[in-house]
Amino acid sequence: MPRTAETGPHSQTLSRGIRALEVLAEARTPLTIAELSAALDVHRSIAYRIVRTLEDHALVTRDDSGRLQPGAGLAVLARSVSRDLQAAALPELGRLAAELHMTAFVAVWDRSDCITLATVEPQHSGATLAQHPGTRHPLDRGGPGIAIQSALGREEWQQRVPDVPYRAESDESRERGYALSHDEVIPGLSSVAVPLILPHHRPAALAVVYLGTAVDPAPIGAALIAAAGRIARAVG
Repeated sequence: MPRTAETGPHSQTLSRGIRALEVLAEARTPLTIAELSAALDVHRSIAYRIVRTLEDHALVTRDDSGRLQPGAGLAVLARSVSRDLQAAALPELGRLAAELHMTAFVAVWDRSDCITLATVEPQHSGATLAQHPGTRHPLDRGGPGIAIQSALGREEWQQRVPDVPYRAESDESRERGYALSHDEVIPGLSSVAVPLILPHHRPAALAVVYLGTAVDPAPIGAALIAAAGRIARAVG
C-alpha cells in the first residue's frame, strides 16, 4: 500500500529538530552539544547536524563559549502565531499586570496542553513570577485549563476531547465566571483565569498567577472578565 501524508511515518529528523528547540527553550542556561545530544538521546554527530541546520535558519545560536541557546529566528516565528490575539491581548496584559501587581498571560489550547502565548510581568513590584511564552502544562491542570473547559461545558468537552478528563471545577467556574487553582502546576502558586471566546479561534484563557492564597479572587476575576471582553471585541 503506498504511503500517504496520513498513513506514512513522521519525519524523525524534523521531530528531532523540533525537540532540540524545545530542550533549548526549557533549559535554564545555554547547553553544550554533549548536553543536547544526551537530552535527545542521539549521538553527538547527529546532534551537531541538527544544530547546524537550525543555525542556518537563525533558530539556534551559540554564545561566546560555544554553548547553544534559542536564536532570534524563533522570535520572528512566534510573532506570527495568533498575531491578532497577541496584538489585542498585550495592552490588556500590561494593564492587568500594573493594576493587580501580578503576572498576566494568555494561554491557548494545544491538543492536551495549555501553552502560554503572551505574558506581561508587573514592573517595580519586587519579586515577580515568570510565565514565559511557550510554557506548557496539561490542560486538565491549573486555572487556564479549567477556564477553557468551562467555555465548552461538560457535554461538548467530552465529545471533542474524550482523552482529557473534564473537571467538576469547570462547572463551578462556568457559573462563577472565572476559574481558580492552587498548587496544581507549580507548588505554592495560585491562578485566576477566565475563558477567551474569540471568532476563528479555539477557546483560550486569560489569567494571572501569584504566590499564596491570601488574596480575594472576586475583584481579580472581575478585572479579567472585563479585559477578556475588550480583547474579544478587538479581535472580532
